[in-house]
Amino acid sequence: MNQDQNSPAFAGITAIGSYVPDRVLTNDDLAQMVDTNDEWIVQRTGIRERRICAPNQFTSDLCIAAVENMVARYPVTVQDADLILVATHTPDYPFPSVACQVQAHFDIANAGAIDLNATCAGFVYALHIANGLIVSGLHRKVLVIGADNMSRITDYTDRTTCILFGDGAGAALVERSSEPSFLAAHQVSDGTGGNHIYRTGIRSEMNGKPLNDSGLLVQNGREVYKWAVQTVPQGMTALLDKAGRSMDSVDWFIPHSANLRMVESICEKSGFPITQTLTSMVRYGNTSAASIPLAISDASSSGQIKTGDTLLLYGFGGGLTQAGLFLRWTL
Repeated sequence: MNQDQNSPAFAGITAIGSYVPDRVLTNDDLAQMVDTNDEWIVQRTGIRERRICAPNQFTSDLCIAAVENMVARYPVTVQDADLILVATHTPDYPFPSVACQVQAHFDIANAGAIDLNATCAGFVYALHIANGLIVSGLHRKVLVIGADNMSRITDYTDRTTCILFGDGAGAALVERSSEPSFLAAHQVSDGTGGNHIYRTGIRSEMNGKPLNDSGLLVQNGREVYKWAVQTVPQGMTALLDKAGRSMDSVDWFIPHSANLRMVESICEKSGFPITQTLTSMVRYGNTSAASIPLAISDASSSGQIKTGDTLLLYGFGGGLTQAGLFLRWTL
C-alpha cells in the first residue's frame, strides 16, 4: 500500500480465504459409530455434517489450502508478508510450528512465523495481535490463519463430543491502511475453568485432580455451555461500550460456531437477532479456530457481507478464554 511513512498507521483486512477437506461426515455416518441419530444431533447442536481430513492431511495442509484460496480470490500476494500468525491447538508437531511450514511452502523470505493457541478464540486473538503490530509500526503486512484438525483429537466413542467437531481453515491478510477497520477489542479469561475442556500434554493432573490422559479432547459440555451463555453477552456489551456503539449498530454478529443452540441462547440473552448472525457449524461442525473465518469467508463470497458493514467477531473456548473484535469490513 502506498502511504506516507509519517502518516497515522491503521490496519485493514485486504483478503479472506478458506478451505475444508473433501470428506463429509454426516449425522447418519455418526449413527453407525455411536448411539445417536440425525434428529438427536440437529435438535441439540444444529449440526448436519462436518468435513474430515484425509489420513495424510494435517493442519499445515489446511492452512496452505486456505491461503491458496485467498490468493485465488483476491489480487494479493503473500510472499512480501513480514509476519505469519497461525492460530491452532492442533499443530502437526509440537515444533516446527505450522507458521514455519506455511512460510516454507510459500517461500516467504522475510517473515517471522509464530503459532498461537487460544483454542476457539484463536483467530480473533491473532487478528487483534496483527492489528496491534501494524498500528505500532512494527509490521506492515501480516498473514493470519485460523485452523484446526479436530478429527485427530476427537474421541469417536464419546457421542457427546464426536458429534460436534470438524476440520477446516481460514486465512486473512491484515495490512497497513489509511483508514481503520479495527474499531474496538475486548478480551477476558477464566483459567479456573480450564478443567471443563482440555487435552492432556506433559501433565496428567490439574488443580490436584487427575485428568483423562488419553491425549484426546475432553469436554464438560454442560459447564462450557453455561459459561458461554452467561459471559459472552456481557463481553459483547463491553466490546461495544469500548467502541461507543450500541447493539443495533452491528450489521453482523459472527461468534465461534460451537453449537447452534448455544449461539441462539447468546443472541437471546444479548438481544441480538439470530437473523443477523453468521455461523459455519451447520455444514462444517465446530472447527475451533477456523469457525469464525469460515463463516466470514462464506458470507463474503456469497455477498451477504458487504463493504462498509460492521462485524462483531466473538471467539470463546478452552482456557477458558474469550476475544471480541468490532470491525468495519473494507473488502
